[in-house]
Amino acid sequence: MQALALGYTRPVVTAEELLKNGDTGLGTFENVDGEMIVLDGKVYQAKQDGSVVPAEKTAGIPFAVAGFVKNGRTIEMGEKKDIEALKSELDLSIDKDFGLNSFHIARIDGYFKTVRARAGGPYRSQHVTLKTILSKTQKEFCFEKLRGTLVCVYFPDYMDGINAAGWHMHFISEDKKLGGHVFEASMSSGRCIIQRMDGINIRLPRDPAFDVYSLKDASEDEIKKIEQGGD
Repeated sequence: MQALALGYTRPVVTAEELLKNGDTGLGTFENVDGEMIVLDGKVYQAKQDGSVVPAEKTAGIPFAVAGFVKNGRTIEMGEKKDIEALKSELDLSIDKDFGLNSFHIARIDGYFKTVRARAGGPYRSQHVTLKTILSKTQKEFCFEKLRGTLVCVYFPDYMDGINAAGWHMHFISEDKKLGGHVFEASMSSGRCIIQRMDGINIRLPRDPAFDVYSLKDASEDEIKKIEQGGD
């Protein structure tokens, strides 16, 4: 996440390679060309207008997280008025399992009253920060009264350089036609499968350009604002 925030948007793996490591997850594509949703062993690309298409097997990926959730714990979820209520229930669930220092992947299948989301368009450049790229390319949209899935990834605070600390969520509609990076949502009801992960395999870029980035210069506050859709 630190490298992406500083502008490293070159591919590290392909979509096909990513699926060897998980059937559920999220991320972005080369040059920040849209938002990624990994669901049921397939990779989808949410484009700048909120439409979704299947990603090519050879699509380049600079940043993503994927894992297998089929053996996860199931939670029935009621009405949630906003994304903070959703995150609070997820936090409570992992806290019950003494899992706040572990990382988790979850999927929430439900009926959503509203989903506010965003996606960016391609921006070919190096050393242009993610915040700047998104300020030039991202579009925001609101989906209403539809069924779909939230793919959710949780990283504890001490791993905030690898991913944004806390919950990171992407959405895809049931018909696989709409989606994006979520910064607000309200849900009537849903069913969550959550998987606690006990290990992580990190693939770093082999590109020599990766080594010129001073990763600690990535602002935690800026990453948080990007994640939450703030300015």
